[in-house]
Amino acid sequence: MADCDLIVEAIVERLEVKKTLFAELEALMPTQTVLASNTSSLSVTAIAAALKHPERLAGYHFFNPVPLMKVVEVIAGLKTSAAVCSDLASYARQMGHTPVHAQDTPGFIVNHAGRGYGTEALRIVGEGVADFATIDRILRDQAGFKLGPFELMDLTALDVSHPVMESIYHQYYEEDRYRPSVITAQRLAGGMLGRKTGEGFYRYADGVIQTPAETPVPDVAEMPPVWVSPRRFTALGVAAVA
Repeated sequence: MADCDLIVEAIVERLEVKKTLFAELEALMPTQTVLASNTSSLSVTAIAAALKHPERLAGYHFFNPVPLMKVVEVIAGLKTSAAVCSDLASYARQMGHTPVHAQDTPGFIVNHAGRGYGTEALRIVGEGVADFATIDRILRDQAGFKLGPFELMDLTALDVSHPVMESIYHQYYEEDRYRPSVITAQRLAGGMLGRKTGEGFYRYADGVIQTPAETPVPDVAEMPPVWVSPRRFTALGVAAVA
């Protein structure tokens, strides 16, 4: 690898393991080689702290599935060279992707915003409001997402997704809105990781998801009465529709 101009790391999401790998790579690579981490949640500054030349390392976060998801986050640590980020952004464009420059904050842009997608869906299940398949179906059919949150976690696998939840939660000093779910912790412990193990929130037969049949719409002969509080600003609009 000594002739490489760029090395992108995409190993397990554990800070100390990444720091050790990059320290080993730095000893093998010439100083002009750019080192990039595909981390989705860990601090780029912390990963680069073990290097003699931290300015050569940046975050370069792709999303699953990479051929379809065009956004690439380019993340500068505190000591990352501006030229390194510029070159990484240019290379992303050459690959047909869209680079966005992100700050070195927990979860960066997409995984920070995505906390509401996965963790809120897990809370809905935990409170018994709806099951996995129903939540996925609503978010696909009505909100326009390509994958529901549980389909997405099955794709990325819980040995990646759950540690990311924990990482962001701890980096924000246990702020409650980022709290991980016992549901994913239990499934991770039980080895139900998703597609790659053949079973996660769904079962997979020869790689094909086994989705339960949708519950039929109930046949109601007469609609029951509905009470709408007159104090709600939507009351008149609801009454007009009714």
